[in-house]
Order: sequence, then structure tokens, then C-alpha cells
Amino acid sequence: MEPLFAILVGLFFFAAVYLLLSKFSIRIMLGIAILGNAVNLLLFTAGRLTREVPPIIPADLDALPAGAANPLPQALILTAIVISFSFLAFLLVLTYRAYQDIGTDNTDEMRVAEPDDPPLPPVGY
Repeated sequence: MEPLFAILVGLFFFAAVYLLLSKFSIRIMLGIAILGNAVNLLLFTAGRLTREVPPIIPADLDALPAGAANPLPQALILTAIVISFSFLAFLLVLTYRAYQDIGTDNTDEMRVAEPDDPPLPPVGY
């Protein structure tokens, strides 16, 4: 099962990087969301995918048994889901306000603050 999840993580990272390299802000926002899901799935896969041994330490041992799943990545993923959802909500509002003010979601056309004739770089010091 873990090789299947490794391939899925690779596909998620590929799709996220492809969308992040786009010049449209909606695609960039979707790429960030997919990237967060890819990282969460990577952490989940790193914590072992097993259901046979629960992550409970028996009374006579000091550590988890050999085949137990690690509960720490699961706790990290729960925190990451909340953070990525709030970040995505912020990006959604930011993108919507930028679209309202500028009228486009193309990042090449959003260069309002840049001068039309940029100055030449210095020749020497």
C-alpha cells in the first residue's frame, strides 16, 4: 500500500508544481492547496500505514511495538489541515479582492505598481 501512496504523492507534487508555475492566480491557489495535500499525504505515509497494531504502548514496554503506526505524523497532519485551510481561505479572499480591484487574475497584467519604463541598471559604482 505504501508504494501506491508514494506514487500518489509524486503525482500530487507534479500537479502542484505545474499549477504553481502558471500565470493565473486561481491556478496558483489550487497548486498551493494540492501541495499542502501532498505534504500531508507524505507525512501520513511516513508514519506507516498499518491497522494491525494500534499505537498504544503496553504496560511492560517503554516504546511502541515493532509494527505499530507512529501517531505523531497523524497529529501533525491534523494541525497542518487546519493551517492549510485557513491559508487557503486567506488566499481566496486575497485573490477575489485583487480580481475586483484590477479586473483580471493574470499575474502578468497585475503589475500596477511597476513603472512602465524601468530604469537601466547601474553601469558601475
